[in-house]
Amino acid sequence: MSAQEALAFVLAQAPPPPDPGGQGEDFGKSSPLGLLLLVLFAIAVVFLIRSMTKHLKKLPTTFDEEKAAAAAPAKVRARAQKASAKERAAEPEPGAERAEPVAKDSGEAKEK
Repeated sequence: MSAQEALAFVLAQAPPPPDPGGQGEDFGKSSPLGLLLLVLFAIAVVFLIRSMTKHLKKLPTTFDEEKAAAAAPAKVRARAQKASAKERAAEPEPGAERAEPVAKDSGEAKEK
C-alpha cells in the first residue's frame, strides 16, 4: 500500500459517532411516576416536621430533676432510689483504701 492509498483510506473513513457520554436516548426524561413519588416524599417530610415541632413544644425549657422525680410514678421512683442506693454502696469512702482484687487460680501450678 502506497502512502497516497493509505492517506486516501484514512481520509475516506466516516467520522466516529459523537460520544453521548453514557447518555442514551431517554436521558433526562422522567416519568409521571417519578413526579408522583417526589411529591409524596415532600408531603411526608412536611408532616414529619409538623409532628416533630409539636413534640418539641411539649418539652420543658429546662429539665429539673426534682420536678421529674415528683411527677414520676411510684414504681419508677422506687427503682431510681434502689439504683442510687446501689451506686452509693459501690463507691468507696474517700478516706478508705481500695482493696486489691483477688486473682482466681486458673488451675495451673505455680513455679517457685
